[in-house]
Amino acid sequence: MAQLYDRVALIGLGLIASSMCHAIRRAGLAREIVGYARSAETRETAREIGLCDHVADSAAEAAADADLVVLCVPVGAMEVVAREIGPVLKPGATVSDVGSVKAAVIDAVAPYIPEGVHFIPAHPLAGTEHSGPRSGFAELFDNRYTIVVPVAGSDPAAVTRIASLWQGMGALVEEMDPEHHDLVLAVTSHTPHLIAYTMVGVADDLRRVTDSEVIKYSAAGFRDFTRIAASDPVMWRDVFLNNKEATLEILGRFTEELFALQRAIRQGDGPHLEEYFTRTRAIRRGIIEAGQDTDAPDFGRVKARKE
Repeated sequence: MAQLYDRVALIGLGLIASSMCHAIRRAGLAREIVGYARSAETRETAREIGLCDHVADSAAEAAADADLVVLCVPVGAMEVVAREIGPVLKPGATVSDVGSVKAAVIDAVAPYIPEGVHFIPAHPLAGTEHSGPRSGFAELFDNRYTIVVPVAGSDPAAVTRIASLWQGMGALVEEMDPEHHDLVLAVTSHTPHLIAYTMVGVADDLRRVTDSEVIKYSAAGFRDFTRIAASDPVMWRDVFLNNKEATLEILGRFTEELFALQRAIRQGDGPHLEEYFTRTRAIRRGIIEAGQDTDAPDFGRVKARKE
């Protein structure tokens, strides 16, 4: 694919940003990639491994003269970054993000985007439990969906361009409005993560009673909860604080389903349990048929990369 942007600035250099660096280079989508991270240690690591063409010492330095600025920081940090880079954004540039929540990000960032600069939020539905500039790899977005969320008055050409960037990085691209995105993600990502954190917390309490058995026998299913619950705590704290309504709605529905299953188990209602498990098992088959996972024994998980 041809070059889409001259200079791309990535603010925050974790898993998503570092994978974007590799994927952009793989497809030749930008002439220059500039990066910035708040931590001096992270910036030094990025320089050491040659992650970007240039690692800046401030968000404003990275964003100045960039054609595309992508905010790859936790949702709670978006406003602070937007306030800093707003004055240096050049006319015609595009600002985007990779946050897991969209309505709150739009509210936080949009006021600092000057007239003549395009603001087009996005969210790649891809990740691993690893973080930091060493964790990225070019294939992270391959055949995974990225949701583009244009705001009111978004320039169609700028929307097409950012969509083409994600397609060039290997992603499947769809558009959604912010509220619908946040509800969908509450079902597919946010609530499952909260449940995983809860289950690991319960098991940790149990482990104090059973010594190390919970850890020793974790391959029985607990292992997959721990993989999900290993994700960045700051990122997930911000997700739940900024997607309260949708997450609480889905948690309420989850609680109702859980109570119904508790009742079926208590009453020995085998037909109800079997029907429920059969119906929900079909969802798993649908995910595999959609190409979003595999039925391989290792669940298709990417092998762990060293930090």
